[in-house]
Amino acid sequence: MYKVFRIILYSIVDSSLAKHLSKNSEEKKIPCFGVLGDLILSFSKLLNQKASHQPSGQHELNDEYYKRIEAIQFTMNHDDGNLVKEIKKSDIILLGVSRTSKTPTSIYLANKGFKTSNIPLINENSVPEILKKKPNTFCVVGLSTEPERLADIRKNRMNTLKETENKSYTNIDNIKIEVEDAKKTFKKYKWPMIDVTRKSVEETAASIIKIYEIYKQNG
Repeated sequence: MYKVFRIILYSIVDSSLAKHLSKNSEEKKIPCFGVLGDLILSFSKLLNQKASHQPSGQHELNDEYYKRIEAIQFTMNHDDGNLVKEIKKSDIILLGVSRTSKTPTSIYLANKGFKTSNIPLINENSVPEILKKKPNTFCVVGLSTEPERLADIRKNRMNTLKETENKSYTNIDNIKIEVEDAKKTFKKYKWPMIDVTRKSVEETAASIIKIYEIYKQNG
């Protein structure tokens, strides 16, 4: 015959609920232990901060959380030139030739709460008319990079896709023309430009946020 032992281990952060469980366990003579008690106390001392004892505190459903979710949904729907008719709703608009980190930068900005549209810049004709007619009405930022670096990125992309026919896409001479034309477009409409060649997505996004803040102050 085996004797059955009942032990309760809990990880409840709500203090009142934890006390209720402990009291009832004691009445029923069931050993009860809080596995987070000492850990939370140690972290509080280490960080010199009082524990909130709020369940799922890191996922608090406040206005900031919903704003971020809305921005992410908007940005995903407005990736790569989609839904250009709704571009007025954007906080930030990114322009750049193919493979200049527009999408990852947009997603990073969205996680910061910015509704971001990104548009591939093939030539000046690919710029939405509303941006050309009112170039200073929106926060538009151009992304550029060094042609040689861009050629390497595109070649790696093509190799990954096992695409070999589109030679013009990776041709360095064509890329130089693309990059130069893009710079001329940014200059023509007086849009700030960021060279992303040696920047991480986080660094690029930080620069864009500064541009956005200046835009809002002057707006």
